[in-house]
Amino acid sequence: MTNLRLLYLQEALITTLVGWIPLKPGRVLRRMLYGNILAGLGKSVQIEPGVEFVNADRTEIGEGVKIDRYVRLRNVGRDSKIRIGDWVRLNRAADIKLHSGGSGYIEIGDYTSIGPYTCMTGRDIKIGKYCLIAPHVGIFANNHVFTDPTVPIVQQGHTYKGIVIEDDCWLGSGVKVLDGVTISRGSVIGAGAVVTKDIPPYSIAVGVPAKVVGKRDASPNKTGNSEDNEFHNIDIESQRNYLEKLV
Repeated sequence: MTNLRLLYLQEALITTLVGWIPLKPGRVLRRMLYGNILAGLGKSVQIEPGVEFVNADRTEIGEGVKIDRYVRLRNVGRDSKIRIGDWVRLNRAADIKLHSGGSGYIEIGDYTSIGPYTCMTGRDIKIGKYCLIAPHVGIFANNHVFTDPTVPIVQQGHTYKGIVIEDDCWLGSGVKVLDGVTISRGSVIGAGAVVTKDIPPYSIAVGVPAKVVGKRDASPNKTGNSEDNEFHNIDIESQRNYLEKLV
């Protein structure tokens, strides 16, 4: 318990001292000091003022990540972990909460952009590489139990199934993804859609609930999940330049 208290004290002290400082001085100080409170901090990370961490020592941030103002990374469970991959963009006021009560895991893959005011909450969420998550998206990997009408819903607990969004997906503004769903590789979800069921690879889905209305052209070398299907031909520098414009 003493070690935990020291961790909490160190986290509170460092974030209070330098978490608010604007512009380049603040970014430099946070890059220097936040490595002491995070589970991992890669090179060239940019953390803007007002970013909130809970249990920062259970959060790992990769290389080249940019975290905009008022983002919240809250890992409520001590046995859980949040991992942010390389060159990820977490835009203004994105809210990521990993629930307590189990060995949960939230992972955001390399070169993915999470839009402003997006809410991501639950105990098991995996977002792949090169994904575009637009503003005001909700990714809800949990559900309230409400089977007993004689007990307040807030007292009946939660269920957790998990959500997977595979590589190269684009979720439009205001999309909601409900617990237990897999959105397969290369899919596009139209603005405002509510995804309640699995989406096949390279699909275009719209509506409430979301229904597949079309397919993207998937050439033979884009199907399946083997290592041969990684993004070997991507111009990484161009991708980084593109992500710069999303922050």
